[in-house]
Amino acid sequence: MPQLTQTSFPPIADDLLSWQAGALRLCASRERATGRIVFPPRAPDDDRFEPILLGTHGTLWSWTIQRFRPKSPPYAGPDAFEPYAVGYIELAGELVIEARLTGVAFDDLRIGMPLRLVPLAFTLASGAERTTFAFAPVAGDMA
Repeated sequence: MPQLTQTSFPPIADDLLSWQAGALRLCASRERATGRIVFPPRAPDDDRFEPILLGTHGTLWSWTIQRFRPKSPPYAGPDAFEPYAVGYIELAGELVIEARLTGVAFDDLRIGMPLRLVPLAFTLASGAERTTFAFAPVAGDMA
């Protein structure tokens, strides 16, 4: 698969993804009163929160395999469906985030596996291409 860049496809949702020096980052919000981090980010006009960017590396906390096509809506993908891995990734000091896992065989997934944020192409049911995000194993960690 070709490397996705900021200009490859529009993002899957507004205010969800940010490109910093050519690298993908996830947008989130921090509650000003408590420091609690939330994802996806809150509306920009909600002054209880300030915008932040999340870290790009984490560890696999848990996972499952999505073996059937999710309900539409909210799923907006094509009718053709192939199973994929979904995990909870702990971003140290921030939060645990749910995301698609890519670049790893189902049988190679393990709790504690180091992961990194990567862009992922997503085809809408309409055929339009969008950029979303996933987590992939850190290079060299395919034990």
